Amino acid sequence: MPAPAERAWQLLQDIERVAACMPGARITERIDERHYKGAVAVRFGPASLSFRGEVEVSAIEPETRTLRLLGKGTDASGGSAASLDLTARIEAVDASSCNLTGRSEVSLSGRVATFGARMADAVAEQVLRQFATNFSAALQAQAPAETAPAAAAQQASAAPPAPPETALNGFALVRAIVRGWLRALFGWGRA
Repeated sequence: MPAPAERAWQLLQDIERVAACMPGARITERIDERHYKGAVAVRFGPASLSFRGEVEVSAIEPETRTLRLLGKGTDASGGSAASLDLTARIEAVDASSCNLTGRSEVSLSGRVATFGARMADAVAEQVLRQFATNFSAALQAQAPAETAPAAAAQQASAAPPAPPETALNGFALVRAIVRGWLRALFGWGRA
């Protein structure tokens, strides 16, 4: 990530802003400091999944810059459910950059598990890539005031930045699904 670890950590703790970086996700209500209600919609081709649920910030560890979120939700028809256990951590690389690492476990049940199980890994991979791109853009957008004049001069000579991607990139998803299918079919390792 193109920012000091402390600045990335501050952003990671802002659940509303982090949700805005996740394609198709949004916080609809803040219950208290650790509990939120939200919605997630993922559309790819003719299929569309939409869940409403709750997110809990179950752990914040400033000394290791680690955040743990638990989420659960159901789709509008009540025929599918999902749960998430996500741990994210900011690790300093040097004074001006850091890594965002994470581990998640997602459980799907109902109709979404039946038809989406084969695509779940590819969808998750694409969503996480878009999240990382959007999180990086959010970090750059909140650059400290002392770097603003240099950034403004650099932006004046470049095209305006693209807004964060909020929808799932269908082309990239199809490419990831085909790549995963070929790996499974021919026993190829990860490239």
